[in-house]
Amino acid sequence: MQEECFSYRNLRVYQHAKMFVIFVYSLLKQFPKEEQYALCDQLRRAAISIPSNIAEGSGRVSLKEQIHFIEIAFASLNEVMCQLELAYELNYINEKQLKESEEQVQSIAQMLSGLRKSKREILDKR
Repeated sequence: MQEECFSYRNLRVYQHAKMFVIFVYSLLKQFPKEEQYALCDQLRRAAISIPSNIAEGSGRVSLKEQIHFIEIAFASLNEVMCQLELAYELNYINEKQLKESEEQVQSIAQMLSGLRKSKREILDKR
């Protein structure tokens, strides 16, 4: 039962999303103090939402619900990228950090898309 309950841990997209949260947190350390309760909080919540929704969705029995949570994770991923673009424009992160963020976001987006597609195919066969 425990193996099945925590099967999301075996998903590459979940593992990458967790690493991305750690990466975002490392970037936040260089933001100015006045952003700690504004952009930093928003970035933290959005970043944490990505692996959290992957995990929550995998715990749902309904494939429609699983797909819904994958889509929420994707939306949070887009939100993080938007906020990191703003952070770059505000000179809180540098161009290299923005590019690294984009690469990670692109990779996670592709994996989420693949996971959604595979769930959709199963659902459509029913």
